[in-house]
Amino acid sequence: MIKPEENQDNYVNGRGAQFNTSNKFLKNSLAKEHPEGIDDWEEPNTKTTFIIGKSKSVVNKVDSPDVGMAYSLNPYQGCEHGCIYCYARNSHEYWGFSAGLDFERKIIVKKDAPELFKKFLERKTWDACPISLSGNTDCYQPAERKFKLTRQLLEIALAYKQPIAMITKNALILRDLDILQEMAKLKLAMVYVSITSLDEKLRLKLEPRTTTAKQRLKIIEELSKVGLPTGVMAAPMIPGLNDYEMPAILKASAANGAKRAGYTVVRLNGAINKIFEDWLRKNFPDRFDKVWHMIQNCHNGNVNDSRFGTRMSGEGNFAEMIRNTFKLHCRLNGLNIENIELDRSLFRIPSAQLNLF
Repeated sequence: MIKPEENQDNYVNGRGAQFNTSNKFLKNSLAKEHPEGIDDWEEPNTKTTFIIGKSKSVVNKVDSPDVGMAYSLNPYQGCEHGCIYCYARNSHEYWGFSAGLDFERKIIVKKDAPELFKKFLERKTWDACPISLSGNTDCYQPAERKFKLTRQLLEIALAYKQPIAMITKNALILRDLDILQEMAKLKLAMVYVSITSLDEKLRLKLEPRTTTAKQRLKIIEELSKVGLPTGVMAAPMIPGLNDYEMPAILKASAANGAKRAGYTVVRLNGAINKIFEDWLRKNFPDRFDKVWHMIQNCHNGNVNDSRFGTRMSGEGNFAEMIRNTFKLHCRLNGLNIENIELDRSLFRIPSAQLNLF
């Protein structure tokens, strides 16, 4: 790996992480110990590459009670959006890669996801429980424009009348408005849009390859127009960086049609600790100590908390202020008043083989 302190003058524009952390599952790692003594050292290749993966299954049961989903479906591993805080970075280590730059530039594409999805839905014991697309990485990340796996998965969900919940921060979802509109008529879909900041300068640093906040509000507006239940995830709230924006995020989202809202407090688990620390020192050196200590205040003196019930919302004075602000502005903007229930009763296995490919 390239150590953060040795890479201060070589900022990788267009990426969140600035180096590759070591993989805890690998015995060996690459380090640049004495740069003046290595003539042929090659800096990391920052181009995105796609790796075709092969899976035994594509729908995963979610055991965590904190994330609001029972099953998740992820057609891609790794994410080119490059969100510096993303908890999914750690999962890239299971594939033999780093949670740092590798997570953003080595994208695993599950081309067999549509067939595996149909196979899963046709199990005799399946009860049409809602499945979340993007439980780990964004199903509308840039790779989707090329591979169109998410669209195929939605086509299958509509044919089987399988309820789907989605979360994204990419306006590419509007490409599939035709399918989502049909699913909305049958109460088979709902979408949350993730908005971390309305400040474009901060958004570009936090999430370098994502769509603008203005475009995300447009997603909420366009989906709401066709009757699709929408919500906003103000996540993660980073004390000292974007937590003050929560009232504006909730107000703007509600004004564009959002009915539900959620939030999380940033937590820096696993390799994200080092990745985020390096990023924060480089981008906000004058605020580093303040922000770091405020994050620690939210997690009992640490920057991470793995306990169910507190890990996503935090605890302590700052976490309580964020929680109270969220509750107040949800009430002021009419959010979280109505419950959204997807219809599981329509589920059926089509008699004719789908011709989707």
